[in-house]
Amino acid sequence: MEERDKTQVIRIEDMHKTYILGTQRVNALDGISLSINRNDYIAIMGPSGSGKSTIMNILGCLDTPTSGRYILGGTDVSQMDDSSLADVRNRQIGFVFQSFNLLPRYTALENVALPLIYCGTPLKERTELAAKALDTVGLADRMDHRPNELSGGQRQRVAIARAIINNPTIILADEPTGNLDTKTSVEIMNIFEKIYSQGNTIILVTHEDDISKFARRIVRLRDGKIESDTPNPHPTLAGKD
Repeated sequence: MEERDKTQVIRIEDMHKTYILGTQRVNALDGISLSINRNDYIAIMGPSGSGKSTIMNILGCLDTPTSGRYILGGTDVSQMDDSSLADVRNRQIGFVFQSFNLLPRYTALENVALPLIYCGTPLKERTELAAKALDTVGLADRMDHRPNELSGGQRQRVAIARAIINNPTIILADEPTGNLDTKTSVEIMNIFEKIYSQGNTIILVTHEDDISKFARRIVRLRDGKIESDTPNPHPTLAGKD
């Protein structure tokens, strides 16, 4: 069996997130603790209102907890200000969304290179790195195409290439196959399998059981708490491209 790096990259300690809606107090997260190691491949599941979106936003440094700690790569990011969180997001987190979130006037290459612009990477270097990332997801021949010239599956591949361009600490995928048909969904999960096999850490939020089975560990939430956290001993392995 292949040896995996077990260095801890995420530690969540007794995390709470409370929203005030009118006169109601809603505990979106209610005392969650969770550890994630490098090269983990985790699916986070749960019914509507379970806390999936809230924990995804906090893991992605898009929001902060009401209380508790979030240690990312050895740094406590729980109460950072917006500017510091933005810097962490750009350097340590790769996002893949259900809706792709591509800029329509930019080519695939330009969309993928965007995070490197924010890092101040020179044009020549970011062009080379973006081309390499697109090649990784099988889109070397679509670099100059704009999103409206690509299929849904190809657009999601561009989004994945953009997510890995900075060699992030973690890749967060929020319902990445939600807008795709079954065949294309399997193709996208094959891309994630390839990225995982290269040593990356993947956290996948999904409501689809068949998609969660590609992960190596499944965390189920209910009412803001972790209902179960179990290894997946027999993950689905996508076919080769």
